Amino acid sequence: MNEPWSRGQTTAVGATVGVVLLLVGAAVGRADVAVLAVPLVGAAVWGWLRTPSREIEVHLGASDDVDDETNAPADEGAADLDGGEGATTAAADDEPGTLRSRVRITAPRGTAAVVVAVRRSNRSQDEVVVQVRGQRTLPLVVHTVRTGPQTVAEIDAIGIGPGGATVSEPVEPATDDALVLPTPGPLGQLPLPFRLRGLSGAHPSRRPGEGGGLRDVHPYTPGDRLRRIDWRVTARRSPALQELYVRRELALAEAAVLLVVDSRDDIGPDPRTWRGSLRPRASDPTSLDLARQAATSLAQAYLAAGDRVGLDDLGAVRRPLPPGGGRRQLDRIRHALALTRPEGEPLHRVRAPQLPSGALVIVFSTFLDDAAADAAVQWRRAGHRVVAVDVLPTLREAVLRDRERLALRLVRLARTDRLAGLQDADVELVTWRDAPQVALAGLARSGQRRPGAGAGVR
Repeated sequence: MNEPWSRGQTTAVGATVGVVLLLVGAAVGRADVAVLAVPLVGAAVWGWLRTPSREIEVHLGASDDVDDETNAPADEGAADLDGGEGATTAAADDEPGTLRSRVRITAPRGTAAVVVAVRRSNRSQDEVVVQVRGQRTLPLVVHTVRTGPQTVAEIDAIGIGPGGATVSEPVEPATDDALVLPTPGPLGQLPLPFRLRGLSGAHPSRRPGEGGGLRDVHPYTPGDRLRRIDWRVTARRSPALQELYVRRELALAEAAVLLVVDSRDDIGPDPRTWRGSLRPRASDPTSLDLARQAATSLAQAYLAAGDRVGLDDLGAVRRPLPPGGGRRQLDRIRHALALTRPEGEPLHRVRAPQLPSGALVIVFSTFLDDAAADAAVQWRRAGHRVVAVDVLPTLREAVLRDRERLALRLVRLARTDRLAGLQDADVELVTWRDAPQVALAGLARSGQRRPGAGAGVR
């Protein structure tokens, strides 16, 4: 069994030099030379006698008051280790994309200091030397642009004995996992389905009812409410009050929206990482990160207007999240999106999943193959209004070699033809990386001009 502590190389060299000086001084009868060896040998012996006997223990974990609402993408991947004591470990509640944890270090008696190193995505982020007397807690702050399940950080630690005479063996790296929820962004006008089927909501439908805009003015019939009598129209059309006229309104309805995420692809802006041999940079949001953020933003906007929103995944065979409304539905969607990730071999579907009648379908995909595009075309042929959201990140092509540029050009040509086929099939296209608010507002206005459209604009 290996000893938890070993002699430091510098101290061992100093002790060796001290012994040599002591022997030389004794051999030649030079007391001054022998005196020079006393501090070197004495410091080494003093340090070795105080060598700690136990290992250093390192634990990384979050505190109990973690607020998942704020675990969201921020600016770039980084880690900062503060040397202050007494900080609690929690996910950030003040700045999006900030994860807060705590590093608890337990050192045996005789430990002078501990070197703590932070690694994230197998890359060194920060390093600090702290003094530990028994136990010490350090706050750890990590900034991330990624969403979903991920490792907060990996902590390595090495103890240093008195005077640097001894050092401990590296401890087993301490890790902690977190589920980072996507953060919604603000959106303006949004497209609606061709038909509104709900009996409540914020959108005027074609059915007569109450709460919407003016439908027409009609002679009074049994069942009409007296407060709906329009006395001005009655006086103009029937001065003798032989007939009463009432104002009839349009009913307010809600939209059914289904968000469909294609989780089979999770690629970054560097095409060299697409084959899986290299990992995307921690500071680069992937296509699935963009899909999570886009789906969360649309879900929040539709739910805030009183619509019903559901969620499905093209890359996994599981029960979809049925359409629902309210704040709790948004929480369910965010949590389900955070857990969405590629699972094994890409799934091949024979037919597209069944959807509620008259729903607006929004598909989030990179459209690098035909699976998501074929499903979108099938839904459009079934009568649904379908919006395809392109979540491919802005590609970084300056680092590619000639062969890689040629391969990317072929992939891009096939993808361009695929997107053109979607538009030919009357599937509306939105590119999320290029001002999605403007594109969505344009689709909302085009719904008003569509012949036979039964939905308004928010």
